[in-house]
Amino acid sequence: MKVGLSTYSLVKELREGTMTVLDVIQWIADNGGEHMEIVPYGFTVVDNVELADQIKAKAESVGIELSAYSLPANFVQETEEAFEEEVTRLKQHVDIVNRLGIKIMRHDVTAFTLQPEEMTIHYFEEHFSKFVKGSQLVADYAAQFGITTTIENHGFNVQTSDRVQSVIHAVNRENFKTTLDVGNFLCIDEDPLVGVKKNLKYAATVHFKDFYIRPYYENPGDGVWFRTVNENYLRGAIVGHGDINIREVMKLVKNSGYDGYLTVEFEGMEDCKVGSKIGMDNVRRLWNEVEQ
Repeated sequence: MKVGLSTYSLVKELREGTMTVLDVIQWIADNGGEHMEIVPYGFTVVDNVELADQIKAKAESVGIELSAYSLPANFVQETEEAFEEEVTRLKQHVDIVNRLGIKIMRHDVTAFTLQPEEMTIHYFEEHFSKFVKGSQLVADYAAQFGITTTIENHGFNVQTSDRVQSVIHAVNRENFKTTLDVGNFLCIDEDPLVGVKKNLKYAATVHFKDFYIRPYYENPGDGVWFRTVNENYLRGAIVGHGDINIREVMKLVKNSGYDGYLTVEFEGMEDCKVGSKIGMDNVRRLWNEVEQ
Protein backbone atom coordinates (compact mmCIF):
# COMPACT_ATOMS: atom_id res chain seq x y z
CA MET A 1 0.00 0.00 0.00
CA LYS A 2 1.25 3.47 -0.90
CA VAL A 3 -0.42 6.75 0.07
CA GLY A 4 -0.21 9.69 -2.29
CA LEU A 5 -1.99 12.69 -3.72
CA SER A 6 -3.79 13.72 -6.87
CA THR A 7 -2.50 16.96 -8.34
CA TYR A 8 -6.16 17.99 -8.45
CA SER A 9 -6.01 18.39 -4.67
CA LEU A 10 -3.73 21.40 -5.19
CA VAL A 11 -5.41 22.69 -8.35
CA LYS A 12 -6.15 26.06 -6.76
CA GLU A 13 -2.42 26.65 -6.29
CA LEU A 14 -1.70 25.41 -9.81
CA ARG A 15 -4.32 27.63 -11.42
CA GLU A 16 -3.27 30.69 -9.43
CA GLY A 17 0.36 30.12 -10.39
CA THR A 18 1.58 29.91 -6.78
CA MET A 19 2.79 26.36 -7.42
CA THR A 20 3.96 24.47 -10.48
CA VAL A 21 3.44 20.76 -10.95
CA LEU A 22 7.13 20.32 -10.11
CA ASP A 23 6.48 22.14 -6.83
CA VAL A 24 3.59 19.77 -6.17
CA ILE A 25 5.90 16.77 -6.52
CA GLN A 26 8.30 18.28 -4.00
CA TRP A 27 5.44 19.17 -1.66
CA ILE A 28 4.10 15.60 -1.71
CA ALA A 29 7.55 14.25 -0.88
CA ASP A 30 8.02 16.80 1.91
CA ASN A 31 4.63 15.90 3.43
CA GLY A 32 4.87 12.14 3.60
CA GLY A 33 3.37 11.13 0.26
CA GLU A 34 4.75 8.25 -1.75
CA HIS A 35 3.12 8.77 -5.13
CA MET A 36 1.33 11.32 -7.29
CA GLU A 37 -1.57 11.01 -9.71
CA ILE A 38 -1.48 13.48 -12.57
CA VAL A 39 -4.70 15.32 -13.41
CA PRO A 40 -3.63 17.88 -16.02
CA TYR A 41 -5.63 20.89 -14.79
CA GLY A 42 -3.56 24.02 -14.28
CA PHE A 43 -0.88 22.56 -16.54
CA THR A 44 -0.65 20.34 -19.61
CA VAL A 45 1.77 17.66 -20.73
CA VAL A 46 0.17 16.10 -23.79
CA ASP A 47 1.44 19.04 -25.85
CA ASN A 48 4.49 19.72 -23.68
CA VAL A 49 6.93 16.83 -23.83
CA GLU A 50 9.61 18.90 -22.13
CA LEU A 51 7.43 19.33 -19.03
CA ALA A 52 6.54 15.64 -19.05
CA ASP A 53 10.24 14.77 -18.97
CA GLN A 54 10.82 17.29 -16.17
CA ILE A 55 7.98 15.74 -14.14
CA LYS A 56 9.42 12.27 -14.56
CA ALA A 57 12.92 13.40 -13.60
CA LYS A 58 11.72 15.42 -10.60
CA ALA A 59 9.61 12.52 -9.30
CA GLU A 60 12.55 10.14 -9.59
CA SER A 61 14.86 12.57 -7.83
CA VAL A 62 12.63 12.86 -4.72
CA GLY A 63 11.37 9.28 -4.65
CA ILE A 64 7.78 9.92 -5.71
CA GLU A 65 6.13 7.32 -7.95
CA LEU A 66 3.89 8.54 -10.76
CA SER A 67 0.92 6.30 -10.10
CA ALA A 68 -1.81 7.28 -12.55
CA TYR A 69 -3.05 9.86 -15.03
CA SER A 70 -6.67 11.00 -15.24
CA LEU A 71 -8.40 13.08 -17.88
CA PRO A 72 -11.90 13.91 -19.13
CA ALA A 73 -13.30 12.24 -22.23
CA ASN A 74 -16.62 12.02 -24.04
CA PHE A 75 -17.50 9.30 -26.51
CA VAL A 76 -21.03 10.68 -26.96
CA GLN A 77 -20.33 12.55 -30.16
CA GLU A 78 -22.80 13.56 -32.87
CA THR A 79 -20.78 12.18 -35.78
CA GLU A 80 -18.51 9.22 -36.38
CA GLU A 81 -15.77 11.64 -37.36
CA ALA A 82 -16.02 13.44 -34.01
CA PHE A 83 -16.01 10.09 -32.19
CA GLU A 84 -12.83 9.05 -34.01
CA GLU A 85 -11.22 12.41 -33.20
CA GLU A 86 -11.93 11.84 -29.51
CA VAL A 87 -10.37 8.37 -29.64
CA THR A 88 -7.31 9.80 -31.40
CA ARG A 89 -7.02 12.51 -28.74
CA LEU A 90 -7.04 9.90 -25.99
CA LYS A 91 -4.40 7.84 -27.78
CA GLN A 92 -2.15 10.92 -27.71
CA HIS A 93 -2.58 10.97 -23.94
CA VAL A 94 -1.71 7.27 -23.81
CA ASP A 95 1.55 8.13 -25.57
CA ILE A 96 2.46 10.74 -22.97
CA VAL A 97 1.43 8.39 -20.15
CA ASN A 98 3.84 5.84 -21.57
CA ARG A 99 6.58 8.47 -21.81
CA LEU A 100 6.01 9.28 -18.12
CA GLY A 101 6.32 5.61 -17.20
CA ILE A 102 2.79 5.52 -15.76
CA LYS A 103 0.79 2.28 -15.98
CA ILE A 104 -2.75 3.44 -15.12
CA MET A 105 -4.79 5.93 -17.16
CA ARG A 106 -8.34 6.92 -16.29
CA HIS A 107 -10.64 8.39 -18.90
CA ASP A 108 -14.31 9.28 -18.74
CA VAL A 109 -16.77 8.04 -21.35
CA THR A 110 -19.27 10.89 -21.28
CA ALA A 111 -19.23 14.58 -20.45
CA PHE A 112 -18.99 15.63 -16.81
CA THR A 113 -21.53 18.44 -17.14
CA LEU A 114 -24.91 16.99 -18.08
CA GLN A 115 -28.53 18.07 -18.20
CA PRO A 116 -30.91 16.28 -15.81
CA GLU A 117 -32.31 14.11 -18.59
CA GLU A 118 -28.75 13.05 -19.46
CA MET A 119 -28.13 11.68 -15.97
CA THR A 120 -30.69 8.92 -16.39
CA ILE A 121 -30.44 5.20 -17.01
CA HIS A 122 -32.14 5.85 -20.35
CA TYR A 123 -29.26 8.06 -21.51
CA PHE A 124 -26.81 5.43 -20.28
CA GLU A 125 -28.53 2.71 -22.29
CA GLU A 126 -28.90 4.89 -25.39
CA HIS A 127 -25.18 5.63 -25.58
CA PHE A 128 -23.83 2.43 -24.03
CA SER A 129 -22.40 1.09 -27.30
CA LYS A 130 -20.33 4.27 -27.72
CA PHE A 131 -18.96 3.96 -24.18
CA VAL A 132 -17.91 0.41 -24.92
CA LYS A 133 -16.45 0.92 -28.39
CA GLY A 134 -14.42 3.97 -27.37
CA SER A 135 -13.08 2.25 -24.28
CA GLN A 136 -12.11 -0.84 -26.27
CA LEU A 137 -10.20 1.20 -28.84
CA VAL A 138 -8.25 3.09 -26.19
CA ALA A 139 -7.58 -0.02 -24.08
CA ASP A 140 -6.34 -1.95 -27.11
CA TYR A 141 -3.97 0.88 -28.00
CA ALA A 142 -2.71 1.14 -24.42
CA ALA A 143 -2.12 -2.60 -24.12
CA GLN A 144 1.03 -2.43 -26.26
CA PHE A 145 2.62 -0.30 -23.51
CA GLY A 146 1.42 -2.42 -20.62
CA ILE A 147 -0.96 0.36 -19.56
CA THR A 148 -4.26 -0.37 -17.84
CA THR A 149 -7.03 2.03 -18.79
CA THR A 150 -9.87 2.62 -16.38
CA ILE A 151 -13.32 4.05 -16.01
CA GLU A 152 -14.04 5.89 -12.77
CA ASN A 153 -17.36 6.22 -10.99
CA HIS A 154 -17.20 9.87 -11.97
CA GLY A 155 -19.57 12.52 -13.20
CA PHE A 156 -23.33 12.18 -13.14
CA ASN A 157 -24.19 9.27 -15.40
CA VAL A 158 -21.70 6.39 -15.46
CA GLN A 159 -21.45 6.65 -11.72
CA THR A 160 -23.21 3.83 -9.89
CA SER A 161 -21.40 0.57 -9.26
CA ASP A 162 -23.74 -1.34 -11.59
CA ARG A 163 -23.23 1.05 -14.50
CA VAL A 164 -19.46 0.95 -14.07
CA GLN A 165 -19.53 -2.84 -13.97
CA SER A 166 -21.72 -2.96 -17.07
CA VAL A 167 -19.13 -1.01 -19.06
CA ILE A 168 -16.22 -3.07 -17.71
CA HIS A 169 -17.88 -6.38 -18.60
CA ALA A 170 -18.93 -5.21 -22.05
CA VAL A 171 -15.48 -3.82 -22.89
CA ASN A 172 -14.07 -7.20 -21.85
CA ARG A 173 -10.37 -6.33 -21.87
CA GLU A 174 -7.87 -7.53 -19.28
CA ASN A 175 -6.32 -4.06 -19.15
CA PHE A 176 -9.62 -2.22 -18.61
CA LYS A 177 -10.64 -1.82 -14.97
CA THR A 178 -11.93 0.90 -12.65
CA THR A 179 -10.47 3.77 -10.72
CA LEU A 180 -12.54 3.26 -7.59
CA ASP A 181 -13.45 6.56 -5.94
CA VAL A 182 -14.87 5.89 -2.50
CA GLY A 183 -16.84 9.16 -2.41
CA ASN A 184 -18.14 9.70 -5.91
CA PHE A 185 -20.94 7.16 -5.58
CA LEU A 186 -22.73 9.86 -3.59
CA CYS A 187 -23.06 12.05 -6.69
CA ILE A 188 -25.75 9.67 -7.89
CA ASP A 189 -26.92 8.89 -4.33
CA GLU A 190 -25.48 5.40 -3.98
CA ASP A 191 -24.22 4.45 -0.52
CA PRO A 192 -20.39 4.48 -0.69
CA LEU A 193 -20.18 1.29 1.37
CA VAL A 194 -22.36 -0.48 -1.20
CA GLY A 195 -20.47 0.88 -4.20
CA VAL A 196 -17.04 0.16 -2.74
CA LYS A 197 -17.97 -3.34 -1.68
CA LYS A 198 -19.35 -4.20 -5.12
CA ASN A 199 -16.56 -2.73 -7.25
CA LEU A 200 -13.38 -3.38 -5.27
CA LYS A 201 -12.55 -6.49 -7.25
CA TYR A 202 -12.39 -4.38 -10.43
CA ALA A 203 -10.12 -1.69 -8.95
CA ALA A 204 -6.79 -0.80 -10.53
CA THR A 205 -6.37 2.11 -8.09
CA VAL A 206 -8.40 3.70 -5.29
CA HIS A 207 -9.25 7.34 -4.62
CA PHE A 208 -10.01 8.49 -1.08
CA LYS A 209 -12.14 11.60 -0.65
CA ASP A 210 -14.80 12.69 1.80
CA PHE A 211 -18.00 14.73 1.68
CA TYR A 212 -20.37 16.53 3.97
CA ILE A 213 -23.87 15.31 3.12
CA ARG A 214 -27.19 17.11 3.60
CA PRO A 215 -30.61 15.96 2.33
CA TYR A 216 -32.44 17.84 -0.40
CA TYR A 217 -34.89 19.33 2.14
CA GLU A 218 -32.17 20.91 4.32
CA ASN A 219 -30.54 23.73 2.37
CA PRO A 220 -27.18 24.26 4.13
CA GLY A 221 -26.78 27.82 2.88
CA ASP A 222 -23.64 29.40 1.50
CA GLY A 223 -20.53 27.39 0.79
CA VAL A 224 -19.12 25.24 -1.98
CA TRP A 225 -22.07 22.87 -2.05
CA PHE A 226 -23.27 21.06 -5.16
CA ARG A 227 -26.30 18.92 -5.86
CA THR A 228 -26.53 15.20 -6.53
CA VAL A 229 -28.64 13.63 -9.25
CA ASN A 230 -31.54 13.60 -6.78
CA GLU A 231 -30.89 17.13 -5.50
CA ASN A 232 -29.17 16.25 -2.22
CA TYR A 233 -26.30 18.51 -1.10
CA LEU A 234 -22.61 17.59 -1.08
CA ARG A 235 -19.51 19.56 -0.09
CA GLY A 236 -15.93 18.36 -0.20
CA ALA A 237 -14.32 17.54 3.15
CA ILE A 238 -10.91 16.58 4.46
CA VAL A 239 -10.68 12.77 4.35
CA GLY A 240 -11.84 11.53 7.74
CA HIS A 241 -13.69 14.73 8.66
CA GLY A 242 -16.83 14.32 6.58
CA ASP A 243 -19.94 12.16 6.69
CA ILE A 244 -18.67 9.14 4.75
CA ASN A 245 -17.90 6.17 6.98
CA ILE A 246 -14.23 6.27 6.00
CA ARG A 247 -13.18 3.78 8.66
CA GLU A 248 -15.53 1.11 7.37
CA VAL A 249 -14.55 1.92 3.80
CA MET A 250 -10.92 1.44 4.77
CA LYS A 251 -11.74 -1.93 6.33
CA LEU A 252 -13.43 -3.03 3.11
CA VAL A 253 -10.47 -1.95 0.99
CA LYS A 254 -7.78 -3.50 3.19
CA ASN A 255 -9.65 -6.73 3.92
CA SER A 256 -10.29 -7.25 0.20
CA GLY A 257 -6.58 -7.85 -0.22
CA TYR A 258 -6.07 -4.62 -2.18
CA ASP A 259 -2.51 -3.39 -1.63
CA GLY A 260 -2.02 -0.80 -4.35
CA TYR A 261 -2.11 2.98 -4.54
CA LEU A 262 -4.36 4.99 -2.21
CA THR A 263 -4.78 8.45 -3.73
CA VAL A 264 -6.13 11.35 -1.69
CA GLU A 265 -8.36 13.83 -3.51
CA PHE A 266 -9.10 16.97 -1.52
CA GLU A 267 -11.97 19.16 -2.76
CA GLY A 268 -12.92 21.04 0.40
CA MET A 269 -13.16 24.70 1.43
CA GLU A 270 -10.12 24.56 3.70
CA ASP A 271 -6.65 25.55 2.58
CA CYS A 272 -5.77 22.90 0.01
CA LYS A 273 -2.32 22.19 1.46
CA VAL A 274 -3.76 21.72 4.94
CA GLY A 275 -6.59 19.52 3.63
CA SER A 276 -4.23 17.43 1.52
CA LYS A 277 -1.71 16.90 4.33
CA ILE A 278 -4.34 15.89 6.89
CA GLY A 279 -6.03 13.66 4.33
CA MET A 280 -2.85 11.74 3.55
CA ASP A 281 -2.04 11.41 7.25
CA ASN A 282 -5.55 10.14 8.00
CA VAL A 283 -5.54 7.59 5.19
CA ARG A 284 -2.22 6.15 6.38
CA ARG A 285 -3.33 6.14 10.03
CA LEU A 286 -6.70 4.53 9.33
CA TRP A 287 -5.10 1.88 7.11
CA ASN A 288 -2.71 0.98 9.91
CA GLU A 289 -5.58 0.82 12.41
CA VAL A 290 -7.51 -1.79 10.44
CA GLU A 291 -7.28 -5.23 12.02
CA GLN A 292 -7.25 -8.08 9.54
